[in-house]
Amino acid sequence: MLTIFPQLTENTLHAANRVGEWLAQNDYPTPPVNVDADLVVLAGNAVMPTIDAACRLAAENRTLLISGGIGHSTTFLYAAVSRHPRYNILRTTGRAEAAILADIAHQFWNIPHERIVVEDRSTNCGENARFTRTTLEERGIPCRNGIVVQDPTMQRRTMATFAQVWQGEANAPQWHSYPGYLPVLQNGHHGVNFTDEAHDVWPVERYLSLILGELPRLQDDENGYGPHGKGFIPHVDIPQDVLAAWQVLREDQQLRDVLASRSL
Repeated sequence: MLTIFPQLTENTLHAANRVGEWLAQNDYPTPPVNVDADLVVLAGNAVMPTIDAACRLAAENRTLLISGGIGHSTTFLYAAVSRHPRYNILRTTGRAEAAILADIAHQFWNIPHERIVVEDRSTNCGENARFTRTTLEERGIPCRNGIVVQDPTMQRRTMATFAQVWQGEANAPQWHSYPGYLPVLQNGHHGVNFTDEAHDVWPVERYLSLILGELPRLQDDENGYGPHGKGFIPHVDIPQDVLAAWQVLREDQQLRDVLASRSL
């Protein structure tokens, strides 16, 4: 794994942080403690601060529904667990993301098995939403207010898929978005890093590649996921300053060259 990412201009860093902040949709101005919610949905991902945030919420006597099978990013979770100072005792290889995360919730956060629901078939955020609804309905699990926790780079798209899946449903749960962690980049002494020295998140190059790739998916045009494209999600309004920031990232030749030279 490459750990040193060359310093970027302040303009590019500001742009990356603006795009990242918007993608990490957060409906809570302060960390949600004692909020009105009866269910936490944790979508499978490999960002440990986000996983811990979901478990912390569920530990407040809430049902935890974990959604995640084996997909193209599952190996990142395997690697994150193997590096973790506490969770590294867990078996990972060949297991669904939801099964691993359920072990974390039960063994390390003391959430009883009867409050953990495992959905281990989904392989993308669209299926996370669809299979979450199917699981709730098949098992008769009530949900009036739910909190959805996902990899911050995919949080806004995941919320859009939840809106799509329950579109037009009169008794749909009220879904609230909480990424659990907001990544912020800075220029350090040896290159770009995250401001809080967060552990078990993305390598910088992977994070930048992910946020660059999210905006085209969220755009409502022939190439996007909205109604005018693939129809996976409803229309999403993208603020003009976010689009402008994304354009800054696309036009930074140094950034493009570094990302192109690295295996992501």
